[in-house]
Amino acid sequence: MSVTTTGTGFVALARPSLSEAEIAEVVATLESGWLTTGPRVAAFEAAFAAWIGAPHAIALNSCTAALHLSLLAAGIGAGDEVITTPLTFCATANAIIHAGATPVFADVDPVTRNLDPQAVREAISPRTRAIVAVHLGGHPADIAALRAIAAGHGLVLIEDAAHAIEAVSSAGKVGTTADYTCFSFYSTKNLTTGEGGMLTTPHADAEAFVRTAALHGLSRNGWSRYAQNGSPHYDVLLPGFKYNMMDLQAAIGLRQLERLDALYRRRAAIAARYDEAFADLPIVTPAPVGPGERHAHHLYAVLVEESACGRSRDALQQALAARGIGTSIHFRALHLHAFYAERFGLARGMFPQAERVSDTTLSLPLSAALTDSEVDQVIDAVRTELAGCA
Repeated sequence: MSVTTTGTGFVALARPSLSEAEIAEVVATLESGWLTTGPRVAAFEAAFAAWIGAPHAIALNSCTAALHLSLLAAGIGAGDEVITTPLTFCATANAIIHAGATPVFADVDPVTRNLDPQAVREAISPRTRAIVAVHLGGHPADIAALRAIAAGHGLVLIEDAAHAIEAVSSAGKVGTTADYTCFSFYSTKNLTTGEGGMLTTPHADAEAFVRTAALHGLSRNGWSRYAQNGSPHYDVLLPGFKYNMMDLQAAIGLRQLERLDALYRRRAAIAARYDEAFADLPIVTPAPVGPGERHAHHLYAVLVEESACGRSRDALQQALAARGIGTSIHFRALHLHAFYAERFGLARGMFPQAERVSDTTLSLPLSAALTDSEVDQVIDAVRTELAGCA
């Protein structure tokens, strides 16, 4: 039974799909008296690692924390450069900066909107230490090509899979094909814990570092200290962070993971309906994936070119809002934001493909919680606003 409702007639961009199972698990956690990192976090990590097929999974309080700790575990710091896409949320670049390194942007492929491998090759310098690939909207990046580039230059490969928990790339299942993969469980994500994240890695030494660094650098976490057979003694091994996940969050995640395949199928079905409904409109719909790949369908982002349909992206966004349709922009390219432009000497014209997407992209509602009537409402609104443009 779903317990998610809107109550307003407004179609939200991505409201979470929650069931009685998640609520019951949260209540059981509250009644257990153990709210922070403990047995449910451990169970969630084990279940997630098994679902993804990764040797190690560490639950954290955000994907941002996972990105930061991945970079630190890889030994990346001051004087190093990390190549990534400008077409991403600011956390991707900010984590690089927090590690002490410099983000170096490379342009995107105009079809997939992900990192263009050739642009990555051209951005490599003697200071380059890593590549952070983003699976934008759930469309898998070309990990096979990026792995080959990383291997050829001795670089670390990190996947920002905030949008891509169910994705399969050219190299295999996302979460199993890079040195580090970082997932988000924010409230809008395909699997939610409200706030939260997960890091997967094949490297046992990196797992040990991340677990220690995520909780103040302590040698033992609270569960191992305060459980019945625990010991209160611990050592501080390094100046760590407060990045741990709580059992309250893991309680939601455990039950969301059980429903993940069904939630994916619902979003995929909605995306297919949009594809069919918008096929004759002068907008660019998300590109299909390649053979053997799978789109995670986190976003359904269309490109609205004013020259093609007679109105700008922003004008369409405002018109849809007036009709009760929630939308968003994923994303305004990072080099167009004041901080990155000023700090790194960036300007419009440097990454033209990312800029084209940045200027025209509009994300439509996509969530497993959407009802058929809400999907109809979105389709009718888009088609009505673009009537006469087809």
